[in-house]
Amino acid sequence: MSDILTPNFGESITSATVAAWHKNAGDPVAKGDTLVTLETDKVSTDLEADESGVLEILVPEGAEASIGAVLGRISPLDGSSAAPPSVPLETREKPASGPSSPVTGAPEQKPEKKTSSPDQTTSGKNGKTGKEASPRFIRKPMSPLRRTIAARLVEAQHQAAILTTFNECDMSSVMELRKQFNAAYRERYGTKLGFMSFFIKAVVKALQEVPQVNARIDGTDIVENLYYDISIAIGTDKGLVVPVLRDCDRKTLPELELELASLAEKARRGNLSMQDLQGGCFTISNGGTYGSLLSTPILNPPQSGILGMHAIQERPVVRDGQIIARPMMYLALSYDHRLVDGKQAVQFLITVKNAVENPVFEL
Repeated sequence: MSDILTPNFGESITSATVAAWHKNAGDPVAKGDTLVTLETDKVSTDLEADESGVLEILVPEGAEASIGAVLGRISPLDGSSAAPPSVPLETREKPASGPSSPVTGAPEQKPEKKTSSPDQTTSGKNGKTGKEASPRFIRKPMSPLRRTIAARLVEAQHQAAILTTFNECDMSSVMELRKQFNAAYRERYGTKLGFMSFFIKAVVKALQEVPQVNARIDGTDIVENLYYDISIAIGTDKGLVVPVLRDCDRKTLPELELELASLAEKARRGNLSMQDLQGGCFTISNGGTYGSLLSTPILNPPQSGILGMHAIQERPVVRDGQIIARPMMYLALSYDHRLVDGKQAVQFLITVKNAVENPVFEL
């Protein structure tokens, strides 16, 4: 028999919530099967079976378990030492009222149908009454990850003087480079040449020219970072996560694309580690992936700047006195005005714009 234990997620995490069991109590499981998804206030992770056997569930979905707690057990398939299975998936919800289930072996008691009295009848569509109206809302608890996202966004609004400045970027040059080199990139590196790597390099250049944005306030001190670890916001089914690409000033475009693809896959699978999420000094968020045309991104504390990318649209612009259509993207820089002046913010954003419009990065 082997125990399924809550793993250690890091120093600051003392417990995890059982988000979902992927097997029923009493089900046979094979080594490597995904058994349970755990959520903390920072990461979500899946636990796999260390051996084959029969699953026993001790901690139900929605319950919180401390680090090291036994969530369940895997007993031998022959059942010689198996404990009776508990908390099957189909019986996890507590009944609203009434006695507990009868003793095992007794005939199942079917509840009697209750006839609604006139005052129990609910109003249905178009004002019509009916005994079985659709529910008006669903109440469910926030996941630990969602609670943390909410708390950090409010914290950022309360603790920083957030201001946003805007500009727009002509994507013609980058799009031409992608068109020219994308096939060779896929063949040589096994990944596409995306937009994000260009913006990461442009942000590094801007951070080097405007170091105030690569700093944070710590009490009455200003801490200026001398490294360039860029956080990239990635949307998942469970919420927004912001893993970090390390030492972006030292990496080539293909290295950045490969590392970003790896982090995105880990994010989708819920396999990001604490190390993946800590230590970024600036954030990039690409709302254009979902069609956003313009937004005012919120800071990722304790960072002092975040760049919002948006959808690319062909718009009329003036070039050499002529009105022509160009693929344009609005850029938004939100920054902590306590630390970064407006002039520095505009300089930063123009540096990003110029670097993207005139890419000279090593391909």
